Amino acid sequence: MAGAVKVLKTLRNHWKKTTFGVCLLSWGGNWLYGKHCDNLLRRAACQEAQAFGNQLIPSSMPLKKATVFLNPAACKGKARNLFEKNAAPILHLSGLDVTVVQTDYEGQAKKLLELMENTDLIIIAGGDGTVQEVITGLLRRADEAVFSKIPIGFIPLGKTCTLSHTLYPESMNRVQHITNATLAILKGETVPLDVLQIKGEKEQPVFAVTDLRWGSYRDAGVKVSKYWYLGPLKTKAAHFFSTFKEWPQKHQAALMYLGPTERPPEEPEEKPSRPPLYVRLYRRLRLYWSSPRKEIPQEVTPEDWEELKLSTIELSIATRNRQLDLTRTEDFMDICIEADPVSKGQFVNRGQKMRDPHVCPEGSQCIRASRCILQLPEGAEGSFGIDNEEYEAMPVEVKLLPRKLRFFCDPRMREQMFHAAVQ
Repeated sequence: MAGAVKVLKTLRNHWKKTTFGVCLLSWGGNWLYGKHCDNLLRRAACQEAQAFGNQLIPSSMPLKKATVFLNPAACKGKARNLFEKNAAPILHLSGLDVTVVQTDYEGQAKKLLELMENTDLIIIAGGDGTVQEVITGLLRRADEAVFSKIPIGFIPLGKTCTLSHTLYPESMNRVQHITNATLAILKGETVPLDVLQIKGEKEQPVFAVTDLRWGSYRDAGVKVSKYWYLGPLKTKAAHFFSTFKEWPQKHQAALMYLGPTERPPEEPEEKPSRPPLYVRLYRRLRLYWSSPRKEIPQEVTPEDWEELKLSTIELSIATRNRQLDLTRTEDFMDICIEADPVSKGQFVNRGQKMRDPHVCPEGSQCIRASRCILQLPEGAEGSFGIDNEEYEAMPVEVKLLPRKLRFFCDPRMREQMFHAAVQ
């Protein structure tokens, strides 16, 4: 008892050291507990993947080939470690024939896709920039009609992973988010996503699954990381210092667009079985002996283009992949033209919209279009943000490719989409 009293007196007399020690022990205990929970999540995910790997397949059936495009520079260089710890074991235990292709520099994924051989699955491990590079390389191929039917998986490892909000449930735990995304690939549920084809006058087309942005909010958002030392105030600081430029900041352009198009019926995934030989012979003979059909010229209806002169603080052209509706009857992209007269105070306060830049603020003009042409005046400043990647601002034609690619998604998210559509 006397020893305990002595210890308590010592702790009381050195209360500063005691307080520091308690804080250090609490932090260390919490860190160790977090690591333990992460290991439990990895073990549970690997056990679930093992069940897929234990399934029997016929001896004549080859293993499914999965090609992973990994960007090790994503997430400030942590992507490779995150992939090897949380995703790679799940993929290898599932029984897939996995090939990992690491990119060494920006734009390499586009070139690698041109040389890629046949594969059953394409898996993108990185952030928005990696997704944009892979789908651009995929859709630039001469045989893109065949390769665009390959299902795509997305493992969110980057700083910005916009698609993960559509494909997977929200999770504050990064390990759980990555393992859920990897397991979703094994479960095989897919959803069709729209793609934007963005073509300049001379450049090859660039493809995006999220949006194209041009304006002051985008320019300020690029500089947010520059003020990292201000913590939670860094977003407001970036917008505040942006107001020191010429004000008001106007972006003037001419916009021509076509309205929404009717959605055609979805093609069946399974091809019909080939008819017997005698049926095919009969069809060919009948076609050979029958008189040639007279082609009736079809009237070509002129496209109803609408033209608009705009002056805005920000223009965005976005797909509907963030608010995916699998039952809608029209295909269109959202064009948001934000109100031009904005004071400096409003600009700084609205800077918080960078947390969700796809929200169109009140008072903005919203247009639904299937195709548009954006004409910029000579000497137009600023840059485009295409899926959070920076491109030089220039006149472009943006065309919606509806339901162009199929991405793996969590079955729970797919069920939520159908319930939301019914309600």
